[in-house]
Amino acid sequence: MTARVLLIEDEPNITEAIRFILSRDGCDVTALADGAGAIAAVQAAKPDLVILDLMLPGVSGLEILAQLRADPATKTLPVMMLTAKGQGRDREAAERAGASHFMTKPFSNDDMRAAVRALTGG
Repeated sequence: MTARVLLIEDEPNITEAIRFILSRDGCDVTALADGAGAIAAVQAAKPDLVILDLMLPGVSGLEILAQLRADPATKTLPVMMLTAKGQGRDREAAERAGASHFMTKPFSNDDMRAAVRALTGG
């Protein structure tokens, strides 16, 4: 089964790294560079997993996560939050908001693959 992953990340180098890692692992990755169209993109793409950067231009990852958790259609959708080192308070807030998993940047390819497999049942 090919997992459909929606990646919402504003740093192009990180987007390309994750797309490369996951595509080689058989995932179908769609990327979005800011939070503005995130909810519409989730509704359109119907992904198996959302990888969401905590710090985004426009709308924060926390706001997007809260909206996803408030909607019955996406309440249980796995969401992996990408955080930078030292965002402890933000991470706690994301945990309370319902993040499924956290990945700290920089991350290893193996850690990313393992987390995505665990979250998508792959």
